[in-house]
Amino acid sequence: MAENNVTAEQRIKRTFYDVVVKRFLDMLLSGLAIIILLPFMLILVLVILIDDPGPVFFTQKRIGIHKKYVKIHKFRSMKMSTPHDVPTHLLKDPDQYITRVGKFLRRFSVDELPQLLDIFVGKMSIVGPRPALWNQEDLIEARDLYHANDIKPGLTGWAQINGRDTLEIEDKARFDGDYTAELLKSNGAGFKMDVKCLFRSVKVVLTHAGEVEGGTGRNK
Repeated sequence: MAENNVTAEQRIKRTFYDVVVKRFLDMLLSGLAIIILLPFMLILVLVILIDDPGPVFFTQKRIGIHKKYVKIHKFRSMKMSTPHDVPTHLLKDPDQYITRVGKFLRRFSVDELPQLLDIFVGKMSIVGPRPALWNQEDLIEARDLYHANDIKPGLTGWAQINGRDTLEIEDKARFDGDYTAELLKSNGAGFKMDVKCLFRSVKVVLTHAGEVEGGTGRNK
């Protein structure tokens, strides 16, 4: 996979909301969230270290906008012995690798909080397709059909609130494509879609809707 894909950048027409307004909102909201949640995140750092000594943060190579590689960060929720760069759904008995604290982190999606910094520096957006692992070729190729690789990945997205782990790869890519199509409209549809995603994401996280540990798709 090429690190730079110029032709992909030329396939879509970016909007003022996508390029300017969305970036401003990402910086504003992620910056405020980092300040407000800092005491809570410091507590998480401590309990992670106590539960399973080792690095607090987990770094992975993921696919960013235009399929450029980016490094994103999470609170480490899995044991140090876990194979690196292997999607959870491809691990044999993934529960054996999750730490005690990690179960809480993953259940309430707080392991994703370090990505607020990734959003602040511009690697991600608050809302967008979840960044695929660099070796998830099936998902990357499926998203190409909908230009969903040509926008910034997000902390939450349209696919996450419409099935999350229960979605097959093709369905997940289609939802990401629906979001991309709305984002690139010039009638305010992108802003409306982002607001809808944010509010519905709160409900999904609190109710654990669509959450299947180690699963991708209804038949997995």
